[in-house]
Amino acid sequence: MLRQASETYLKNHPDSEGRYGSYGGIHYPEALRPELVALAETYKHALGSEDFQRKLQDARAHFQGRPTPVHRLANLSAQIGGATLFVKREDLNHTGAHKLNHCVGFALLARHMGKTKLIAETGAGQHGVALATAAACFGLECEVHIGEVDFEKAHSNVSRMKVLGATVVVATRGQSALKEASDSAYDAYVRQHRQALYAIGSAIGPHPFPMIVRDFQSVVGQEARQQFMAMNNGALPNHVVACVAGGSNAMGIYAGFLDDKGVSLHGVEPLGKSAEPGEHAATLSFGTPGTLHGARCIVLQDAEGNVAKVSSIASGLVYPGVGPEICMLHDAGRVSFTAVDDMQAVSAFYRLSRAEGIIPALESAHAIAFAMQLAERCRPSERILINLSGRGDKDVDFVTTNYGG
Repeated sequence: MLRQASETYLKNHPDSEGRYGSYGGIHYPEALRPELVALAETYKHALGSEDFQRKLQDARAHFQGRPTPVHRLANLSAQIGGATLFVKREDLNHTGAHKLNHCVGFALLARHMGKTKLIAETGAGQHGVALATAAACFGLECEVHIGEVDFEKAHSNVSRMKVLGATVVVATRGQSALKEASDSAYDAYVRQHRQALYAIGSAIGPHPFPMIVRDFQSVVGQEARQQFMAMNNGALPNHVVACVAGGSNAMGIYAGFLDDKGVSLHGVEPLGKSAEPGEHAATLSFGTPGTLHGARCIVLQDAEGNVAKVSSIASGLVYPGVGPEICMLHDAGRVSFTAVDDMQAVSAFYRLSRAEGIIPALESAHAIAFAMQLAERCRPSERILINLSGRGDKDVDFVTTNYGG
């Protein structure tokens, strides 16, 4: 079943209107409200359907290769001192990242609703590859929107999408990055909603998208909780760390621990080149409440209230907003947030690779960088669990070309 860990929290959020405190809701055109209501009802029915759950579990076990393991970083922990570091190996999930967890779910929902096509945006390309993979597996058409900048940077993932049969649409407006890809995908969904389902790439957008993505991603936290306790004589981690942009990988692993008040949850944002406006994408550090892609959330905005330019070495983190549930958890103090800059992420990318033989995605490297800093400040008895949300194959050429060896 989808909902096992943190039952109390998950049952109470969102409310009946799809709100997480003052965030969330539905801020899409009225013409699409019936589609969103139908999606929410379909999802509710799927939760109680033995057939749907059986198909989901079968896909996870035999197609995705779940469960992914929790691994102790013995070498890196010894080098750093302080707390012991562990990683949840979502890089070993089929297609190399956590994204397939909700893409498979959306594909099953699309078939349940009689849809024939999946539409979505992608930044680093991992979600696009995962969606194209799920679409191919379940016999659906697939249309992936990607910013022109990321089209060049993530060329290997673009090629994978095309091999898998997806139509790739390049967004050229504005910064030509993840936000613009989201705009383009949203426009396509408005035009094609009768036959297509928007398989949104993170825990963002109007209700019920943030809830659906969180629940499908909660398998990460459910597995991690059980695995970690089995490895540590029943003890829970002292700290859980994840990188944050929209929030899919973060909410996935947090879902296993939200009801455990003794577990500190940490989110790591991209500080990019600097703290100057336009040089980063650290939304919770510098943003203000606003509306973005159909939901009330925290948004990076300029002095005129327009969505600000953003920057990060990690394409999957170049987003000027944060999912509404993450915003609520931030305001409530349940998750603490910090920001890591590009060079710290690159350093962590190399350090994990050389100490452990694991090449992380640049997005995940932000979480690794902060976790190493945190470990130094902790007691040797403490344990830190990091969501290693993706592998770094897509980033190797870019990093080695621009940041040496």
